[in-house]
Amino acid sequence: MNATVTMILALAVGTYAFRLVGPALHGRVELPARVQELLSAGAVVLLVALLAAGALTEAGGFAGWARPAGVLMGAVLAWRRAPFAVVVLGAAATAGVLRAVGVA
Repeated sequence: MNATVTMILALAVGTYAFRLVGPALHGRVELPARVQELLSAGAVVLLVALLAAGALTEAGGFAGWARPAGVLMGAVLAWRRAPFAVVVLGAAATAGVLRAVGVA
């Protein structure tokens, strides 16, 4: 086996073990309320950071204004509780129209 296959197998075993720990320890370990709050906040911060990185960067640089505008339109539509298809199409249409008129 080469190093790549070994690494893939190690990550697969680690992922499975990590997912198994939750149900196995459920009810046996009690986390303080403050730790639960911090974990919840950490998950939100991580998702926002991933969204920002995907919306603002491309190939290590700024993606241009069309993509963030599309993401913003999608966020507004989602906040207004539009159906998912409307959110996706609205975001794509916003970015597409801006790119078509020359706003990169």
